[in-house]
Amino acid sequence: MAGERAGHTLQTSALVNEAYLRLIDIRQVRWQNRTHFFAMAARTMRRILVDAARARGNQRRGGAVVKISLEDAVVVAPDRRQDLVAVDEALARLQAVHPRQADVVELRFFGGLTLEETASALHVSVDTVKRDWRFAKLWLLRELDGTATP
Repeated sequence: MAGERAGHTLQTSALVNEAYLRLIDIRQVRWQNRTHFFAMAARTMRRILVDAARARGNQRRGGAVVKISLEDAVVVAPDRRQDLVAVDEALARLQAVHPRQADVVELRFFGGLTLEETASALHVSVDTVKRDWRFAKLWLLRELDGTATP
């Protein structure tokens, strides 16, 4: 959120506040531990950001979706003009075929977790997270560039 333009509608504090309100409203969740909470928080922030991106897209003329490169989409960078809707859709496709790798992207990209925190949350080694992260970035790059075969 630090790289967003000044005055945009979704400030960091608003994102955290909205995520908090959604998380405390979940009554049936039995929080297992701290990493379970962070995983749920990352998923909730993903939904909020994607919903906001969809709303902005619908407000633009025709609501056209623009394709972006993986490096712009997956790497948290100062240039935040990426199309989160396209990333979300590609991530949903990744989840269908490689769930753990999709979880790594969700935790790292949307949750901001480090390699070590992600490994702890997923109960895998840091090396496994590194491999999954590398694989997921390449897989998403192929999807976002439109070079994937049907």
